Parts: sequence; structure tokens; C-alpha cells
Amino acid sequence: MPNLELTEKKELSSFRRAALGTWSTVGDPSVYGTIELRMEPALAYLEAYRTATGKRLTVTHLVAKAVAAALARMPDANAILRRHRIYLRKRIAVFMQVLMSDEGEQKIDLSGVTIQDVNEKTLGQLIDEVEERVRKVRARQDPELEKARSALRFIPYALLHPFFRLMGFLLYTLNLDLRWAGLPKDGFGSVMITNIGSLGLDQAYVPLVPYSRVPLLVAMGAIHDAPVVEEGAVTAGKVMKLNATFDHRLLDGMHAAIMVRTLREFFERPFERFDPLPSAELARSVP
Repeated sequence: MPNLELTEKKELSSFRRAALGTWSTVGDPSVYGTIELRMEPALAYLEAYRTATGKRLTVTHLVAKAVAAALARMPDANAILRRHRIYLRKRIAVFMQVLMSDEGEQKIDLSGVTIQDVNEKTLGQLIDEVEERVRKVRARQDPELEKARSALRFIPYALLHPFFRLMGFLLYTLNLDLRWAGLPKDGFGSVMITNIGSLGLDQAYVPLVPYSRVPLLVAMGAIHDAPVVEEGAVTAGKVMKLNATFDHRLLDGMHAAIMVRTLREFFERPFERFDPLPSAELARSVP
């Protein structure tokens, strides 16, 4: 059984072929961009959803769903690079970073959970799965993750770089399922999402992680008050910045435009684009 379910993309544009031949490492082709979203409609939907369902919906869940919808609209962006060739993923998986502090404030660590088929799940299903996976990760009860952590403790510092290069080669270039060796299956997904807003930051760009082969990373900024223009007049509004880093060998301005358009659709019209609320009357009562 392979690590990922893939289909090679045979027909490439001239630019895509040139991009594949131009850059040899993921450190070179990074492109950065930021969009600012008005958050009042999304926050209203979030509160209405929580009231109607009792589930703890967060902005991170909304971003994950919207990004997954964008990848579903542009399948060419749901891809990885193997031996200078582009392979399209058959499933959309979202990696969400998890802050670990179980060993004390001075030993904060980062981990994450990867949720498969986010585009096909309801918000309720996504919330439940993320909560359960995060609980296990923070309680050190995720078997695959704990195996990987244990293995890392015994690798000398001088061998860490070769180890991660070898891991990327085995998991993605050769596409091997290495769960038997303690390496999770599709451990990093199609896109990585991290919430830098929880650290009080509005804007930051996350570097591409070479061994993960993930071509798109999204950093969510803090929601804050800012002057906005409505009907020609300046007023106070709530906004959030989404900061993206992407691999130009696989993604370009066309993909970015579709993603931006999709994100704006979902966050400007959340009651139409996200899951319908259980109570139609409640949905109509929220401005």
C-alpha cells in the first residue's frame, strides 16, 4: 500500500516545466502573500453555530474548511513534487498545528494533526475529529506520533538533517507507507494551517518544510479592530490577515486568485457557504 494515493499530472504548461527545471530545493521558490478578511459575518456565523449546536466552532475550523474548498475548486493545487514531476493528490488533507505545553511553560513544543477529506466533512464532523485528535496528541496518546518522537530522541544532532532528507525521500519520492517504522501515513497533508494570532501576531510567513513536500502554508493572524471603508465612508471593523507561503514550482498567481476568491466568498457570506444551521429561524435572526 503506498503512502499517498496519487495520479501523475501528464500535461504541463511551458511555465510549469520551466519552474520545475529552475528550482532544485524548496528553499528557493517560496512566494508570499497576504489577504485581509472582514470578520464580522464569520464571527456572527460562529456564534450562531455554537448556539444552535453546542459545539465549539473556531475560526481555525472555518479557515480549514474554506481552504479545503479552494483546493477542491483547483485540483491542480492539491499536489506534491516527486522526481521533478507533479503528482495530484486524490484526497484533500489539512494539517493543523497544535501547541504543546505539557512539560511546563519553559518546554513549549509544537505538534499537529492531519485531517483527511476536510472538503467532504461537515463542520460538526471536523470539530469532533480535531478535538479528539488534539486531545490524544496533548495527552501523548497518539501512537504514531509518539513513535516518531521517541525515535527522534536517539538521533544525534549531526544526523538530523540527513535523517529528515531520507524520511522525505522514502515517504514521498518513493511513496512508501512507513507506519510500521513509526512514521505516520500522510503526516503533513495538502496544506498546513497555523494560528499565529494566538501568539498576538497579525502577520508572519511560515517557511516551507522541505521533507514534508507541502507546497502551501497558511498562517492566521489575530482578529483585530481596524479602519475599513463602507459605502465610501471610513468606519471601524474587525479584520484578520491570512498569510500564505507557497511553492512556485507547483502554484502560481492563477491558483492564488482562485484561493483568494474562495476565501472571500466563504468569509463574506458564511451563512450561504458553510454548513446550514440546524435552526433556520436562528440563522435569519443573525445579522
